[in-house]
Amino acid sequence: MLSAETRTIVKATVPVLEQYGTTITKTFYNNMLSEHKELLNIFNKINQKKGAQPTALATTVIAAAKNIDDLSVLIAHVNQIGHKHRALQIKPEHYPIVGHHLLGAIKEVLGDAATPEILQAWAEAYEEIANVFITVEKKMYDEAAWDGWKPFTVVKKEKVASDIYEFTVKPEADSGIDLKQLPITAGQYITVNTHPTRENNQYDALRHYSLCSVSTNDGIRFAVKLESSENNPMGLVSEFLHKDVNVGDKLKLSAPAGDFALNEKLIEQNEIPIVLLASGVGVTPLLAMLETQVQRNPNRPIYWIQASHDVSTQAFVPQVDELLGKCPSVTKHIVHSKVNGRIDDNFLKANIPNHADVYICGSLEFMQAMIDHLKVLEHKADMIHYEPFGPKMATLR
Repeated sequence: MLSAETRTIVKATVPVLEQYGTTITKTFYNNMLSEHKELLNIFNKINQKKGAQPTALATTVIAAAKNIDDLSVLIAHVNQIGHKHRALQIKPEHYPIVGHHLLGAIKEVLGDAATPEILQAWAEAYEEIANVFITVEKKMYDEAAWDGWKPFTVVKKEKVASDIYEFTVKPEADSGIDLKQLPITAGQYITVNTHPTRENNQYDALRHYSLCSVSTNDGIRFAVKLESSENNPMGLVSEFLHKDVNVGDKLKLSAPAGDFALNEKLIEQNEIPIVLLASGVGVTPLLAMLETQVQRNPNRPIYWIQASHDVSTQAFVPQVDELLGKCPSVTKHIVHSKVNGRIDDNFLKANIPNHADVYICGSLEFMQAMIDHLKVLEHKADMIHYEPFGPKMATLR
């Protein structure tokens, strides 16, 4: 239990953290990964370069400082981050390393303003915060479908859009995994452990990919978009999976994870519609959610809204149409930004019932835009659920 004095000091640092937080976390990652090269096998270097990971960490630190009197109010966000940590195999022994370099970064960035009293208060606060995460993550490790990284074989690779492949994988015979007994919840993701060799890469590269289906009859299915644009090089892992991994090849996976899931209380009823709002490869977990909704209650009103750049990048067209074809009450909107422009609040106002349960998935930019539009429309916050492809805390404002 933190003393009142410690909590007062930590809360007093909030304005400084809001001003310098991202600078501190960028310094933290640079210093920690320079000293602990082995952690380059865990942390996503692309998210650090783009600023998403430092921003997400800064947001987390600031939120913890603001709520240091009662960290339990952050438990939903701790759970979200905890799922990522468990999937990446971040263990309790990593937390002291993080704490050491976080305090070092605070001192380096703030200089003399980081007094011994402030550093001591934050050392105590960090230990308290770390214990919250470790406790939550222990339960997740205990409940995981399997321990660590297990070997899988690619049994199918299918192009489902011009820039997206769906992979189907099955566990190796000696993995101890029984697909028939494997529990999967729509909205979850798996984490792939690869070792691409492009640009003389020396480290493992881990990435989360959403599951396309809750069915494991043919294996575990996940989708991978080739991350590239005119101004950015191809993503290290997505290029490796698209170009170098084929049927018969091996991949290492950690167990399914994630807290993005359908509201169980609403699946069986027909009064509150469900809205599934996707952009690009963000359609992947929503396809699994649609599958679950159709299997359990096809009579619920469904609003399917799928955005992509154009027809060629619209993923899972036949799969979506087949599932929607089983439902008597469907409203479907396909938005190609190249022709129709981007979805805005006027579009959502015209096409989403104000009492609907809304599930959103896409890029961080898409996520934040949709959340902001729904706030403008005064949609109830507890009826908005989302899963961005990137550090989730970066979407909080």
